Amino acid sequence: MVGSYVEVLSKEMIKPSSPTPHHLRNLKLSFLDQIAPPVYVPLIFFYQTEIGQSIDHAQKSQSLKLSLSGTLTHFYPLAGMIKNDGTIDCNDAGVEFIEAQVHSHLSQVIEKPDVEELKKYLPIDPYGTRAEMAKEPLLSIQINFFDYGGMAIGVCISHNIADGLSLVTFINAWAATSRGASKLVRPNFDLACHFPPRDSLGFMPMASVTKEKIVTRRFIFDKMRLATLKEVASSPFGSEVKDPTRVEAVSAFIWWQFMKVSKVKLDTKKMFAAVHAVNMRPQMKPPLPDHSFGNVWTYATALSTSKGKQDYHDLVSLLRGAIRKIDVDHVKKVQNGDWYMKDLKRVKENLCKGDLEFCNFSSWCRFPMYEVDYGWGKPVWVCTTTMPFKNLVILMSTSCGEGIEAWVSMVEDDMAMFEHDHLSVHATKMDS
Repeated sequence: MVGSYVEVLSKEMIKPSSPTPHHLRNLKLSFLDQIAPPVYVPLIFFYQTEIGQSIDHAQKSQSLKLSLSGTLTHFYPLAGMIKNDGTIDCNDAGVEFIEAQVHSHLSQVIEKPDVEELKKYLPIDPYGTRAEMAKEPLLSIQINFFDYGGMAIGVCISHNIADGLSLVTFINAWAATSRGASKLVRPNFDLACHFPPRDSLGFMPMASVTKEKIVTRRFIFDKMRLATLKEVASSPFGSEVKDPTRVEAVSAFIWWQFMKVSKVKLDTKKMFAAVHAVNMRPQMKPPLPDHSFGNVWTYATALSTSKGKQDYHDLVSLLRGAIRKIDVDHVKKVQNGDWYMKDLKRVKENLCKGDLEFCNFSSWCRFPMYEVDYGWGKPVWVCTTTMPFKNLVILMSTSCGEGIEAWVSMVEDDMAMFEHDHLSVHATKMDS
């Protein structure tokens, strides 16, 4: 795509419309929040101006500010700040709201996006240094108006207070307030009761940042390609998975190709692991609702070795088995902070030793991103941006809901081999 110029017009802090009551001013973080990666979760929502629709930027901006202020009354921790003692001071300081003008066509961005360019539509660098992030609000928003119609809403939320589902829950609540919906979500901020905070973690969050140059590419698995992958995964004699989900099919396929690339460069005796983030809310007893706000996820690890030949359908089976182990009993172990911290330390030690080569997955496919309607229609595209983490894969639904966008981040040399030799048959590379 042709590079676009984004001009920042204004910056301000939006505070909750009503002050937070005194008894809610101090919120304890759960220990899962405490160990969450020190980054921001970024999302960008693109909206096309319909024929005959008003393009009153000032009116839209004012509507977004007012509805944001009202929504923050219920999502009050987002307008606060994290203190060194592992709590949020819900002081109503506000969230950052930036308004910007984009001097280009919306179609230039969404038809053939440059993933590096997408950062321009975000209010902050979501993967800045720890020192830089300590100075940022917990939630930052940038409203981008395109010269010839359409807009993009870029949102970054601190991972220390929210996972991806929590972010989408907030955005949908904000959108519902904006369009005047009668039924609004009221979030729960009681995760510290389920996952008590720890005075001493004895563990720093793992950061997969490397000095090597990391690049991010976007690959599309459409409905037809997904059907082909599912058929390949379930058809061989002896295949244990006859009905793979689209996430299982794509994750295992990318893992399979990743292993092929790695074996070209690494010791063939090395072990390979697929690590998949899993939402624990449905697995708790009783289940927690989606609007339980914070980090409520753990990881499932599927392990493969070079001993014997393991085909694609074998990896689908391994991945499904690992994910299904995240059940009620496993969640209880996670709630036992001592067990979980020891397990994380073990994983980190294996990573540092070089015994394991990890491919990390996080699926956002079921998040209702394409339901975010502020009163002028649903988004035509929802995306994230580049990620400076080695071997990280973010899976998102396509706008039609039938395909998957895979945002793959790898070392530059590995990516060249990965996209040229392995993915071209089953996925379409969509970034420029």
